[in-house]
Order: sequence, then structure tokens, then C-alpha cells
Amino acid sequence: MSDYGHPLTFGVFLTPASADPDGVVRLAVQAEQVGLDLVTFQDHPYQPAHLDTWTLLSFVAARTSRVRLSPNVANLPLRPPAVLARAVASLDRLSGGRVELGLGAGAFWDAIEAMGGHRLTPAQAVRALDEAIEVIRQMWDTDSRGGVRVHGEHQRVVGAKRGPAPAHPVGIWLGAYKPRMLALTGRRADGWLPSLAYLQPGDLARGNAVIDDAAGEAGRSPTDVRRLLNIQGRFGAVGRGPLDGPAEQWAEELADLALTDGVSTFILATDDPDDLRRYAGEVVPAVLEQVRAERSAPTSAATPPPPTGSPAPAVPPVAGTSVAGTSVPRGAFTVTPTPDDGTRRSAIRVWDEAERPTGPARDDTRTYTAHDLATAQHLVEVHDGLRAELAQLYDIIDQVSAGTLGAGAARSHINTMTIRQNKWTLGTYCESYCRIVTTHHTLEDQGLFPHLRANDARLAPVLDRLEREHHAIHDVLERVDRALVAYVSVDDGTAELRAAVDLLSDTLLSHLSYEERELVEPLARLGM
Repeated sequence: MSDYGHPLTFGVFLTPASADPDGVVRLAVQAEQVGLDLVTFQDHPYQPAHLDTWTLLSFVAARTSRVRLSPNVANLPLRPPAVLARAVASLDRLSGGRVELGLGAGAFWDAIEAMGGHRLTPAQAVRALDEAIEVIRQMWDTDSRGGVRVHGEHQRVVGAKRGPAPAHPVGIWLGAYKPRMLALTGRRADGWLPSLAYLQPGDLARGNAVIDDAAGEAGRSPTDVRRLLNIQGRFGAVGRGPLDGPAEQWAEELADLALTDGVSTFILATDDPDDLRRYAGEVVPAVLEQVRAERSAPTSAATPPPPTGSPAPAVPPVAGTSVAGTSVPRGAFTVTPTPDDGTRRSAIRVWDEAERPTGPARDDTRTYTAHDLATAQHLVEVHDGLRAELAQLYDIIDQVSAGTLGAGAARSHINTMTIRQNKWTLGTYCESYCRIVTTHHTLEDQGLFPHLRANDARLAPVLDRLEREHHAIHDVLERVDRALVAYVSVDDGTAELRAAVDLLSDTLLSHLSYEERELVEPLARLGM
């Protein structure tokens, strides 16, 4: 058993299809909205059916605010390491420290050579990658004096100025399969990033052994290397094979990979928005809970934490969850609702906020488990996704006003947003959380409000008010849609369009804050 004790994180591996760039970006934004930690794209610069990966990563970074980003993996033979180092550091600084570097030695050498790259043998490719890592790390090391100097067989840098430094310690993750690459991963890298589809039974254990031995020989701890894994599969009502079946089966298999083979980051290869939602809403929480329970059990044989001086790579856990080494002790209520800052853009008032009822006062003597707090925190995270969509909506309106996006295209984009769907707020919460508890019940059979009503009658006035506000917000969204329609039929409909979005901003942000204030504690107390 090789559980390295790293916090679990989850991501998505998207195809950077040039035929549908808007769709690719929407999927990346959706990944953030449903609570995933990481968005990655394959990097094949010789493939005209793909967008350029670094350009796409930069665009997605500007459209998101929390999710981390990485190539999966960058094609080193066509990306000079000194230039790549500055590209990574620049995007990391621009994005607030959200970039990691998946790196590969190269493949498809005919295509690489056709693009002007140099064909290398497998052994040469590994040496070139080793030298490239040295170049990249020196470029980022702005504390050392003098220029970057690497006199390698394949990489040669003679005095380049250092910098800029990334905003955070960027992890270098290697896509490795063969012994030489695995040994290099143990000696120099921060992560191992293979794809499950390319592995045979036992390859993860054998790869871990090579990496661990190489790390030890280099004076490192095996826990210095995070184990990541690209996965793919199919959801179904019954199990038909590995990662081919219901969400419960997925969760069990991924939890086993975490506890037995040390995988701590699972990256799902999919371009299906429904699979992405199901993965984030059903599989991820169940894996977290299973691994947490196993790691916290007295008989757990998990690897002890790394010794002082050899910390595990700093990768943040999913907010509000309980994962190995970061479980929240039973105690006080620690979830913080997002306050209403009082900002109002519109002179129109859809409702009287002073008439809002309040629920029962919190019992300060009550204690909460990590699972209780995660249940409550999830509502805040769902709402943060809606807040992010509101910011996107303003960006869309700016594009319409500038003439770079047509009103029809804007309507189409808005209609795919969560805020435009029926039951857009608590329905989203249920879709991405409730089903992990009772997957055999439909959302209609087990809704959130009926559950809260049945278990605490004191919440009824608050729930009645929230339902009325949901209907009111639906009407405000219809107003935005009508303003978009009118925009194309009048000389200048910009003012009306902005007024409609301003009213939406006022009502939505006010409502989300009220809902969090009244429901996060009942969610923790009553569960699902």
C-alpha cells in the first residue's frame, strides 16, 4: 500500500478543439462552477484541429477566478524551456498563482519534425527534459545572482536574465511511463502524471517504486512527488467494467487508487458537460468521504506525514471538504456566509429586504463534524459559481456593446448558464450534492426545501420567502432576455440592457447572501 497522504484534488482534461472554441471555454468555466480544482488541456502544437494550448490557458484564466490550470502535458520539443518558463510565470502572476506545469518529453516525432522541431531518440528526449527542468527552475529562481547558465547536450542557455518568478511554487508534473522517465520524476519533478488508459495492471505500483527509489537516492522524500492520474470512463446504471458503471462504483475504484496506489489528483478526460457535473457532484464527494474515513481509522496503514524539511507539494484541498491531513475537528460552526455589501446599481427594488423573515438562532453549544461543515460549505461554493456567472454576464454585455458579440450569440450563451435554468440555485445545489446521498431518488422526490421543512418547522417562513424570491429572480432574468431582443431592434439599446443586468446583479447578490445567512447552519445541522 502506498498512500502518500496528500490532500485529494480533482480536475478535468478537455480537448482544445479549434472548431468550437466557445464550447471549450464554457466547459472550463463549468468545471470551476461545479467545484473542481483543476482544468487541463492537451498540448499538440502540430495539430490544426486544436487551439494553441497556452493561448487557451491564458483566455480561460481570464474567464475564471479559482480553478487551477495546466497543460496536460506541454510539448517540450516545440516549446523552448526558457521561453516556456517565462510564459508559465507570467500566467501564474496574472492569474493569482493558479498555474501548474505538466511537461512531456515529446511524442509523434514526425509531426514535431514537420513543425521545425528536432527528432530525438527516447534516451535523448529524457536528457533534454532533464536539462529543460534545470533551465526552467533557474529562470524562476530570482533570488540567485547572475544569469541562467545551462550547458547541456540539448538545452543551452548562456546568461539569460532570471525572472519573472511565478506567484506561487509552480509544480512540474511529468507525463512518464518508462524507467528513465520515472527515475527523472523521482529525482527532479513535483508530480507524476500518467494516463490510466496507457497503464497495465500493476504499472502504478511499479512506477511508484521507481519514483520512490530515485527520490531517495536524490535525497528527497517520496512524498515530494504528488501522484496524479488522467482517467476516463462511462456512467451507467450497472457496472460493465473499470470506471464503467454507476457513480458509486467510480467512487470505490478511485478511493482504492488513492489508498492503494497513492493517487491524490484525479483528472477526468471528458468533453461532456453532463459527465462533468456528475463527476463533480456525485463521484468527488464520495471519494473524499471514503478516503477520509479510511485514513482516519485507527487501523489505517497510510504513509506517515513527511518529515520536517520535506513538506508535500502545496496543493490546496477542495474548499469546505474533509480530506486526509485536513479534516476539520468536531467543534464550532466555521462556515462563513458571504455578506451583502449593500451595493445597489439599480433604482428599482424588486422586494423589500426589511420584510425578510429570519430563522431560528444558532445554538452556540452545538458541535459540528467535518461532514456537517462540508454540507453547509457546499451551498456557499455553489453560490460562488453563480456570482462568477454574473461577472461573465457583464463581460458578455460589454462584448455586445462593443460590437464583438451579437445579441443572438449572447442570448445563446446566457441560456446555458446556471442562473438561467429553472430552480437555478437550490436546484443546482441538489444536483451536485444530494444525489451522492440517495442516488436512486430523483431530485423531485427529495428536494432540499421539503427536507428542511420536514425537519425544522421554524424554517417555514424563510423557505416561503426564498421560493418567492426565486420566482422574482426568474422574472428579472426574463427582463434581461427581453432587453437583448430589443437591443437588435432599436438604435441604441445599450442603456436598457445594462439597466436590466444591473437589476439582476442587485437582486441576485442580495438573495444569495440572504439564503446563505439563513440556510448554512440548518444544512449543517439537518444534513440531507
